Amino acid sequence: MGKLRNLTIFLVFIGAVALLINSVQTPSEANAAKGNLNMKKVDVDEFFADHDGTFVLRDMKKERAFVYNSERANQRFAPQSTFKVPNALIGLQVGAVEDEYDIKYWDGVEREIEIWNQDHTLGSGMRYSVVWYYQAMARDIGEKRMEEWVQKISYGNQDISGGIDQFWLSSSLKISPIEQADFMGTLYKENLPFDKDVMNTVKRMMIQTEGDNYTLYGKTGQGTGIGWYAGFIETKDRNYVFVTNIAGTSTEAKNITIDILKKYHLMTR
Repeated sequence: MGKLRNLTIFLVFIGAVALLINSVQTPSEANAAKGNLNMKKVDVDEFFADHDGTFVLRDMKKERAFVYNSERANQRFAPQSTFKVPNALIGLQVGAVEDEYDIKYWDGVEREIEIWNQDHTLGSGMRYSVVWYYQAMARDIGEKRMEEWVQKISYGNQDISGGIDQFWLSSSLKISPIEQADFMGTLYKENLPFDKDVMNTVKRMMIQTEGDNYTLYGKTGQGTGIGWYAGFIETKDRNYVFVTNIAGTSTEAKNITIDILKKYHLMTR
């Protein structure tokens, strides 16, 4: 009995030591926990003092999300030029364009933005949000294939009835900021029904800026009284999808997003 009692005491002691070891964080673990963004405490009210708007931020590792102004976040709006992202994916997938260097030649029509008045590639068309390039590509894709793919990716209300080169521009197609975040998150994870090289090409075209510790991917969109900025940011240990939608311009939406990302140290040097 004495030996059994001593063995029991020894086993209890070993279990207690193991529990203590498991409960103590190493300095690196403690620092990592300290660095993680607490989604419940993200405070962005100050950035929307002059705009009715919404902001969605989704942690791609922990699948947690922060939503500012959930009412607007669930309201559908025309995607405007944020649709260039799925448009490019579809165009590449069906062979309407070969790659990001595929050139379309300017038709000589003077448009309101000077840089649009020249030849462009798929990549430069994304970078400078060249509407005519993506309209021409949509016509090359055609209504049948476009509708098929918009439905495959469950993009917003999936309504392209507003015309093959107009439906995303203040027309029939509508998507909510929450749905935009879902779409961007699925693209980031490369879980959309496109070839991997197609998704990698479009993601590469979306790169806006790179720092030592982050890469920012995004696309603006603007219509009458509406501004979008949607995309994702990769850092060394955290990856987030973001969507900003405001009653304002795309430039303002982008600036608000960047200010928020900087405030929470997601964009550093």
